[in-house]
Amino acid sequence: MHGFLVAVIAAAIFGALGACSVVLPSTGCYALGNTSHIYDFSNLVGQPFEYDDDKDPDLVVRFCKDVETRSQPGYVDYGRFDGLSHFIASSGHANFVQEYYNGDLMNCEKSYDKLGRTAQVNIICGNCPNGKCVGGLGCICNVTYESACRVLIDLAIPCAKPGLRVFEGFTVGFHPRSWEVVYNGMTQLGYEKAYEEYSFRTDQRDVTLHLTAVASLSALLQKPTIKISPEEGLDVELSGSGAKGRPPTTLSPTMILLDWRCEKARDKPYEVEITIPVENYDPVQFTFAKMCEHSQDERGEATKGWAIFGILSCILIVASTLLCVGGFIYRTRVGNLRGLDAVPGMALLSACLETASGGLQSYARPGDANDPFANQASWDRPPTTTQATRRTSERTHGYGSI
Repeated sequence: MHGFLVAVIAAAIFGALGACSVVLPSTGCYALGNTSHIYDFSNLVGQPFEYDDDKDPDLVVRFCKDVETRSQPGYVDYGRFDGLSHFIASSGHANFVQEYYNGDLMNCEKSYDKLGRTAQVNIICGNCPNGKCVGGLGCICNVTYESACRVLIDLAIPCAKPGLRVFEGFTVGFHPRSWEVVYNGMTQLGYEKAYEEYSFRTDQRDVTLHLTAVASLSALLQKPTIKISPEEGLDVELSGSGAKGRPPTTLSPTMILLDWRCEKARDKPYEVEITIPVENYDPVQFTFAKMCEHSQDERGEATKGWAIFGILSCILIVASTLLCVGGFIYRTRVGNLRGLDAVPGMALLSACLETASGGLQSYARPGDANDPFANQASWDRPPTTTQATRRTSERTHGYGSI
């Protein structure tokens, strides 16, 4: 009952205010806090933070880009940023941790991770604990070299306000355990709104979506809802275990079967917005574009005519067989006919064949097949034209003799 009330209230709120989806930042410079809220640092991408050191070479952090030291002999690269799982929340004195890998290999070829020089940037939201810098875009508080191949950096910056709460571990893809549409609870680029380049063609009548989630949190997922724009012209139905609200897991994904039919042709694609409410989290939302170059009939209408034709054909064949067998038995026992004569319609067929052959052949009954005199009359009877010619010849000869 509680889940039902949550779903109803969520649907009412989404309908009134419009649901906000968590979209993956295009820069990849973001992190999820300990409460699963997203922090977007896209405004600081490439921002340089310099640290002057009297003993060691000057160090520069280009935020979400790379870390390097600069000295008179040249630059030494201490790694490049990769947003995939390299920007995470911290449980220590810092709020977030960034990892930079694949720096220069000189004198670091035998490092345990085989990644060359690396750097770890501990991000502190606010000011440095030692009060080194206050305000502005931030600064580097401290630099510690663990070895010649690894450096630890404390960086204080003004962090943005926490964004939407992400349902971590949730994925949506077109294949089992794939995440083309939603990855880690965030909508992937290309599905945050309708793009004609990502649209589904007219002939593609259905799409299957595979959902996975962390087993301990999967029960928080609610039944999905759809919104079509424009509302008229495209018929969309959702089915499958995922559409019924069944909780998915990583080992047992659920499916949403998206069946759509074009009722009205349109030059621009229809927008199909699918929203999956999540209890205590912001909803997961993604949008598909559907092209309708021509209207389509219902899926069952195309085969309905052939099905009716097949059924009627079967009934006709069975009825004809029963009538033929019944007529054969009747004519055999009541009419005392045998063989082909007892087959219903054989007399009519024989008459047709005789007419088609010009009447030169007649149908012989099976009983007369062994009678040597059956056709004796036709054999012995001379043709009419021969007899008339013979009489004329006799008269001529007779008058001549007279």
